[in-house]
Amino acid sequence: MLINHGSGVDPWALGRVLSEDPQIDQTAVVRASDFGRYTYLGPRSHVAESVIGDYGYAMGDNQIAHALIGKFANLATGVRINPPNHPSWRATHHHFTYRSRSYGFSLDDDADIFQWRAQDRVEIGHDVWIGHDAIVMPGVTIGTGAAIGSGAVVTKDVPPFAIVVGVPARVLRFRVDARTSERLQQIAWWDWSAARIDAALADFRGLTAAEFVEKYDR
Repeated sequence: MLINHGSGVDPWALGRVLSEDPQIDQTAVVRASDFGRYTYLGPRSHVAESVIGDYGYAMGDNQIAHALIGKFANLATGVRINPPNHPSWRATHHHFTYRSRSYGFSLDDDADIFQWRAQDRVEIGHDVWIGHDAIVMPGVTIGTGAAIGSGAVVTKDVPPFAIVVGVPARVLRFRVDARTSERLQQIAWWDWSAARIDAALADFRGLTAAEFVEKYDR
C-alpha cells in the first residue's frame, strides 16, 4: 500500500493488533513510500522513497530514506537507514551549495545532488534485525537473516545470517552454519502464505534453525 502521509494509531500500545493495512503513527512523516501487509511505523519516524515489506516494523524515531527493506524486518528505536551523504569533493559540505534557495541565493537547488543520493540505495534482506541506534550507511546491502548490533555503524555489505557489531561494524559471528543458512534461504519461509506460517508456528517457536530446516527442507 502506497503511503504519503502520517496516519493511524499505535497498535503496540493497544495490544499489538496489526492488520492488512499498514499502521503508521500519527506523528510519523512518510513520503512516497510503500508499506506491505501487517507493517508498523512508530512515533516520530521519517520515511522517504522506501519500501518496507510485509510484517516489517520500525519502533520509532527512525529515519529511513531510499531503502528497499524485505519482509519481517525488525528495526529497533532510533535506527537510521541511508543518512544523506554530503558532496565532500566540493569546497564546502554545507547545504547552501545544493539547497541554495533556502539560503536566499540565486541558483535553483542542485537536482544532481538529490539524484545522486536517491541512486545510492540501501538494500536489506528478509528477517533482518537492526538494534537500537544503529546506522546503515548509503549503498550498503544487508543479507537476509542478519543481525546488526545496537549502535553499530554499517559501512560495508553484510552477509546473510551474520551478526555484526561495532564502529565500523564487523562480523562477530554467524547465527547459523553455512549449510543451515543456505537451506533457510532455499526454504524462504518469509514467502510462505500466512496460513502456512501459522501452521508452522509451533515449530518456529520450538525448533532450532537447524532442526527447522531438517523438517521443512524436503
